[in-house]
Amino acid sequence: MKRPTPIPPRQTPPAPDEDDFAGDEPDEAPARGRLGSILPFGRSKHADVEDEADGAETTESKDPDAEKVGLRRLGWRRKRAERAEVRRFTARSRRRRIIWLSSVGAVVLLAIGTIGAAYSPLFAVEKIEVVGASALDVAAVEASLEGQKGRPLPLIDRDEIRAALTSFPLVETFSIEPHPPHELIVRVEERTPVAVMATDAGFTTVDAAGVALDTAEAQPEGVPIAEVEDGPHSDVFAEVGQVLRALPEDLAKRISVIRATSPEDVTFDLPDGGGVTVVWGSAGDTAEKIQILTAAFSAAPPDTVSTYDVSSAGVLVVK
Repeated sequence: MKRPTPIPPRQTPPAPDEDDFAGDEPDEAPARGRLGSILPFGRSKHADVEDEADGAETTESKDPDAEKVGLRRLGWRRKRAERAEVRRFTARSRRRRIIWLSSVGAVVLLAIGTIGAAYSPLFAVEKIEVVGASALDVAAVEASLEGQKGRPLPLIDRDEIRAALTSFPLVETFSIEPHPPHELIVRVEERTPVAVMATDAGFTTVDAAGVALDTAEAQPEGVPIAEVEDGPHSDVFAEVGQVLRALPEDLAKRISVIRATSPEDVTFDLPDGGGVTVVWGSAGDTAEKIQILTAAFSAAPPDTVSTYDVSSAGVLVVK
């Protein structure tokens, strides 16, 4: 068998001479520059120093006023952003406040407009009507209230109206009813004559309070003559007036004379059966006394008796 041929020894190439690289040194800088532009870690310290110098020159070349303007603009933008956020978070409360203020404003404007219109000539009195008068002269009463015409309804003077109506003795009470826009209604309640008092001037008709209503030469029909020594303004006549106001109308009209010397001994005469006297007493227990007297008229007719005494409550005395 044939042996293999031995491997020849490795030959070391000769070392290059320094002269061979003498002409290549000027190309080293451009090569490094190209590597530095491609690889960031390939930049030389010299290039970094040059860049720092260029940056410093650029910073120094900036305008200080421009920097202030820029900062101011940034501040404005930040404030605008903050205001926008505040408006976004307070939108609901602002809407509620706007609605509330609008409602209050509308109510205030409505009230001012209403008050202004009410006190303006738009609601001035042009017509006065008197209601509830039967014995009174309505035309005379309306003429006495002419001073209220031309005034706004809220400025009607009640004191002037009261003073004008005082001249009419038949007026007991009154009320005022404004009817916008131009009408005023004066509702009066007349005094009710209950008795007649004989005087030197004739027969004076008075009401239950003793107020003189009219004076005539003849006695009015359906009104009894009151015989009270102390006059119509006394406590005795006040008791008589209460009795006459409490009696049923048909019975009160039948009375010819009513008399009293004290508040507890009121008596009156009826023409029934040729004349009969009723001892009434005071004005108390009127309803019970009326029932007893009505029953007495049935049990003992007036033509068979002369006196009915109902002055004691629950007791009837017939004479």
